[in-house]
Amino acid sequence: MYICSPKINEMEITTEEKIINAARSIFTQKGFSATRTRDIAEEAGINLALLNYYFRSKKNLFRIIIEEKFDELFGMIGPILSDPNITLEEKIETLVTNYTNLLLANEDLPFFVLSELKTNEFILEKVKRNAQMLSQPIIENQLKERGFTISTLNFIMNVVSMTMFPFISKPLFVSSGLVKEEQFTNFVMDRKQHIPTWVMNTLK
Repeated sequence: MYICSPKINEMEITTEEKIINAARSIFTQKGFSATRTRDIAEEAGINLALLNYYFRSKKNLFRIIIEEKFDELFGMIGPILSDPNITLEEKIETLVTNYTNLLLANEDLPFFVLSELKTNEFILEKVKRNAQMLSQPIIENQLKERGFTISTLNFIMNVVSMTMFPFISKPLFVSSGLVKEEQFTNFVMDRKQHIPTWVMNTLK
């Protein structure tokens, strides 16, 4: 895996960032299999030899990008769920708000991560390493203390799916005329206000 040298000068850091930015754009558009290192080099405005010098292979670049994207999509769950000082209501509201804001700024993010999840071994390994977030004893205890019998997994799935599904299904909603492109942001922002109540209602 690529490790940044402590002696890299300012010009080299700029070049590295250009390559990563280009890789982020191309991988998100095309996925791992359809992306060529030449595509990334052209997007970054450099020659292929320079890309290979910095990152050695497409796989090394992809690991950097997918880890970044995975952490954006799923990394916020663990710290919020594991904090005993945050109530269930506050956990739901925080997750819904953070996910809505994240996905409004990165609408392709769930498509990218979920599509690569099917075929990329590295992502599957990362999922396994993060699976403990779905069995948080703190959440389980908070649910039991309130007399709720729903499992931790279903609790998390309800929050995430209610928030994420509109973004995943946006092409269907827009093409069918159910939601206009220019109305989508207002649509999900309105949902953001109601989802915490809807989730709490499923607990009763």
